[in-house]
Amino acid sequence: MPPQAVALFDGRPFFEKALQHGVRHGIIGPEKLAAMCQEAPKGMVQIARYFGTEYLRPDLERARDRLINLVSLYLEHSTGGDLDQAAQSLRDHSLLSRSKGGSDMLKALIAMPQSSHFGMQAHGVFENKHIPLLAKWSLRSLHEYHAERTARSHATTLVEAAVWMAAQLGLDADDLEDAGRDAEAVIRTALLVRACRRSTMPDWATFEKMVVGLRKKYAPRADDRATPVPMSLPKDLPASYREVVQSVQASVMQDMPRILDATLHVYKLFDQTPAFLGRYFWLEDTMADLDHLERSNSVLWEKATEGHTDDSSLLTLFLRIATHGKHTTLLTRKTAASLLKKIRTSGLDTDLPRQFVLQHAPVQLQGDYLHLWNAFVEEAEPLLRSDRVQATEDALALLHRECNIVG
Repeated sequence: MPPQAVALFDGRPFFEKALQHGVRHGIIGPEKLAAMCQEAPKGMVQIARYFGTEYLRPDLERARDRLINLVSLYLEHSTGGDLDQAAQSLRDHSLLSRSKGGSDMLKALIAMPQSSHFGMQAHGVFENKHIPLLAKWSLRSLHEYHAERTARSHATTLVEAAVWMAAQLGLDADDLEDAGRDAEAVIRTALLVRACRRSTMPDWATFEKMVVGLRKKYAPRADDRATPVPMSLPKDLPASYREVVQSVQASVMQDMPRILDATLHVYKLFDQTPAFLGRYFWLEDTMADLDHLERSNSVLWEKATEGHTDDSSLLTLFLRIATHGKHTTLLTRKTAASLLKKIRTSGLDTDLPRQFVLQHAPVQLQGDYLHLWNAFVEEAEPLLRSDRVQATEDALALLHRECNIVG
């Protein structure tokens, strides 16, 4: 059996390793060491003053740790961990310049966006308010720096890709910042816009039309297989954005079964379903959106009620909805008997009419309609579900009294 290789862990700061390596191999001479000994105390005082005060011993001790760590970060990052190159860097430059190099690395990192949300962008500038963050990062490892930089680079690329895709659809970065939405939401919608062969970012009314159009064209049917929604990337998309946009594209395809589900009301799916809140983007115009929603609701409500708003017509409609039946405000005696049999077999979903009222009825009348249905359910449900001998005749009599039954 071959002997197992054993790697010894060296926990010293990289600065110390590079310094010792340079001295041992004659890269760093006595004069340079003496210069470092002169520089180090000055650097410690400057760092202590920057982050607090140079008059307290604990602050000076932390400043020493920060100086060593900042130099280590810069040397290890800039040389890729090569001790020869790091020692040469110490020989050819001042200790404080290497410390400043580490500080500049961290300032640039902190100024990078942490989030791909347009309302949380830092505009790439390190400011005084960031000093407490710099204090924390000045004691972090290069591994932590690399991990954070990778995450922030991903967020930066998402933002840049969203700005690029939005620009193709008539919006600039200021528009997106004013909207305050996430970059991924912008990219998802931009991909949907392309799939719908449109050329501008949608407002809510247009977005709803897009989804309805996709449902008509691509929703799966019982008699055939679903047609995949074409979700292509722009041919001139910069190569640096391709990977993140492809990742967002995959998330849109995962959403597609729900997007194409015609049983889900578009507004409820995109603006009331927790998993979809903020996931897509549309231009906000509060008054126009409310007007469109009210008009959409009005059309659906008018179609369902057939223009009838008397209690009997509404209760007939609600009862049909509660039994998953066709919207109507009038029943024949035969249909009423079948409906009653269905209730006793499959039950009564009393919450469906409530949902329908809240989604489609005029807002100012929703309370009255809910009260009407709740009062009916409280009185009628026990009888409608009863299987005693006389229950059927009594239940039909109740329906004749409360609903619209002919024949």
